[in-house]
Amino acid sequence: MDKPGVRSIRRRDLLRLTATVAVGVAAVAAYPGAGAPSKDDRGKRRSQYQANSPEVLTFYRVNRYPTR
Repeated sequence: MDKPGVRSIRRRDLLRLTATVAVGVAAVAAYPGAGAPSKDDRGKRRSQYQANSPEVLTFYRVNRYPTR
């Protein structure tokens, strides 16, 4: 059944490999600098509107609750 030169992977070796990869992935994900935004990403998360623009002021002026 076993042919010379052909090596099979045992279940225990497969489990050990899977655990090693999982620990490595967790270590890379926990590294503090891994998820830090670059200078290019910071500009994308800024607000895309101006709070004092005429359109925004008109929106809030028109959609206010009526005064009593």
